[in-house]
Amino acid sequence: MTRRRGTAPAGAIAALVAIAIAACCAGAALRAAGGQGAADTQYAPVNPGQPLVFPADYGSHPRFRTEWWYVTGWLQTADGAPLGFQITFFRTRPDIWRQNPSAFTPRQVLIAHCAISDPRRGRLWHAERIERAGFGLAGADSGDTRVWIGGWSLVRSAGTYRSRAAGARFSFDLEFSPTQPPMLNGAGGYSRKGPDASAASYYYSIPHLRVSGRVTRAGRSDAVTGEGWLDHEWSSAYLDRHAVGWDWIGMNLDDGGALMAFRIRGADGGALWAGGSVRGADGRVQILAPQDVAFTPLRTWVSPRTAIRYPVRWQIRAGGLNFELRPLLDDQENDARATSGAIYWEGAVSAYQRRRRIGQGYLEMTGYGGKMQLP
Repeated sequence: MTRRRGTAPAGAIAALVAIAIAACCAGAALRAAGGQGAADTQYAPVNPGQPLVFPADYGSHPRFRTEWWYVTGWLQTADGAPLGFQITFFRTRPDIWRQNPSAFTPRQVLIAHCAISDPRRGRLWHAERIERAGFGLAGADSGDTRVWIGGWSLVRSAGTYRSRAAGARFSFDLEFSPTQPPMLNGAGGYSRKGPDASAASYYYSIPHLRVSGRVTRAGRSDAVTGEGWLDHEWSSAYLDRHAVGWDWIGMNLDDGGALMAFRIRGADGGALWAGGSVRGADGRVQILAPQDVAFTPLRTWVSPRTAIRYPVRWQIRAGGLNFELRPLLDDQENDARATSGAIYWEGAVSAYQRRRRIGQGYLEMTGYGGKMQLP
């Protein structure tokens, strides 16, 4: 069931058909055995007041519908060339018959996306994979971070993360060392995503990761160093039913602080909800309410492949911060139709106040080519 870039969109159909066939066959077996055969998966809810506990919450939460571990950042080669990188592992729990007897039933599905933003070559190197959990092919461990699909992995050991991934003509092997504790987003890790309080997630970030390792592109291997950001989020009802997508930033500020800010967009393109967290260099955290966050587009870019128009330069207001966001390169569009079914923009950006850089991080924009559907 593994798929890579190059099979979209037929690959997405094939992947979904494979999942559906497995579920249907298992359901038929259940009915033949006298079962009722109705999709009735019960997902765990996200409720305020539930404290996050580490190291357990570094690991998987299989009772929830959707979960992701997301690492991004800026790298530099020995000759000073800048690169952006991202690696994301998704775990999703399909809605199936709870009493399915088949070992082939996709009780958990793993998806992974990785990319390198390469401004010297003016391109984004991107790859993706999908696999059902089990049979030694893929999985997401509870208790601590260990998530993998084949040779792709993100593993936490002795307090340090390591990730390996490879696509067509590129690969990376990177180590991420935390320099700061987790930043709990929202009310103690409960992050609301819409007017309806049921649209929410459990969510923490680890800013200012110290990054080292190797990146290979077109046969050339470079030692790299840099700074990264990790997000871990899980939910059973992430988006409000009126939401079409979101704009999100995770920024390592040059003074040692950190900013996470987002807005959930409605069908009219305006903010349906917004929020975020600002951690100062002194460690104090301010939780941002919807009225504290504003994303104002300054310039757009149109993808030559999909004709989707993305705002790639922004004016951002987040609490007391006000700055301009500029991309490392305009074309950081990810076509992930072969796995998650989504096309989205995700790339390296810098924050400026007038001409002074105040931070670097990543911008993610979803739902510009159609309503976002989570895996």
